[in-house]
Amino acid sequence: MALILMVLALLLGAGEMEAASEQSITMSHVNAHFGKTLEMCREEANISREIMEEWHHVWDDNFEIVHREIGCVLICMSHKFSLLQDDHRMHHNSMHDYIRSFENGDNLSAMVVELFHGCEKQFEDIADDCSRVTKVMACFKVAAKEADIAPEVTLIEAVLEKY
Repeated sequence: MALILMVLALLLGAGEMEAASEQSITMSHVNAHFGKTLEMCREEANISREIMEEWHHVWDDNFEIVHREIGCVLICMSHKFSLLQDDHRMHHNSMHDYIRSFENGDNLSAMVVELFHGCEKQFEDIADDCSRVTKVMACFKVAAKEADIAPEVTLIEAVLEKY
């Protein structure tokens, strides 16, 4: 992890690295790894490239997650890592294991699952899976930012090639 932090410090400048929490760095790795299925799922879900361009802005502060198609792609991507149950809701144990597979993931997994589950409960009455997952992701983004665990876009970009 120390080597990764040194490389990131060089790539991003010390100021941005100091601002990024350990959990934010771990979340950046989780998101970069998770995103490796994006193109495959774009094709499977028949999502336009324009909508998929939005994926790169999902964690930007001024970006609103509103398009149903984002939820469809998230479902596909989550299934690639066995993170969802058959009803397209989070599989808690699989999500814990997935996040724990990253360095410092033990410190993050319970919080991610708790925040995500709280968001799922808010929107459990939405029957359309893609629409529900879009709302859950929008909620999770806000919750993750408030908890100071949201990934840093520059960090995601910096570690993408690792995955």
